[in-house]
Amino acid sequence: MSAADAKSRILVVDDDRRLCGFLSKFFTSEGYVTAAAHDGRAMRRALADMSFDLIILDLTFPAGEDGITLARNLRLQYDLPLIMLSGKNTTIDKVVCLEMGADDYVTKPFEPRELLARIRTVLRRFGNRVATGDPAAQHASQVMSFAGWRLDPARYRLSSPGGEEVRLTSQEFQLLTALVSRRGRILSREQILDIVANRDWTPYDRSIDVLIGKIRRKLQDDARDTQFIKTIRGVGYMFAPPPEA
Repeated sequence: MSAADAKSRILVVDDDRRLCGFLSKFFTSEGYVTAAAHDGRAMRRALADMSFDLIILDLTFPAGEDGITLARNLRLQYDLPLIMLSGKNTTIDKVVCLEMGADDYVTKPFEPRELLARIRTVLRRFGNRVATGDPAAQHASQVMSFAGWRLDPARYRLSSPGGEEVRLTSQEFQLLTALVSRRGRILSREQILDIVANRDWTPYDRSIDVLIGKIRRKLQDDARDTQFIKTIRGVGYMFAPPPEA
């Protein structure tokens, strides 16, 4: 584990106290600072008392606020990597979690080492540590612009033509950076799967389309007359903004 990983703070939010205890011990043994909360109120108290680098949130709770509600509220207040846990393994659940901004989705039961690997992947993506050999890495220190928009991979920032900062999840930012850095080239669904690093997906999973749709909406990209991200039917997507004036 790197020194950066060792300093990362993880908040586990799950009503299963035994699972929280197990994960806390496991993550602590791996060098992470770990805390646990068993409902929404405890989660908010923990976030008020300490800053965290990543949150692991259960999808269902027996009473009170559910995981989707908590996740949506988190996205309104915090810009943190979020991994959802669920006993359900359906496409619709994954789509819903992506829609409200989750960075990954892990199905119970799971191997602790697999969850740890996913945590490290999400933290790397969120920190914009682009994998060696990825063409987008060549642009990691360059600000890319298109139609007045500014994408700054080094600072993990997207700014609108009006200068407002637009918040993206780590998956959205990673994918948009890959698309913009490959301007005019098709990015296949298989390449997208590699970029977002979610091995549970398949090339025909609608979650990919949902992720592209979320990016389009944040770019104010009209789906009926797409200006930036074009769908190449049966192949993938291509970033093709109009020529600069």
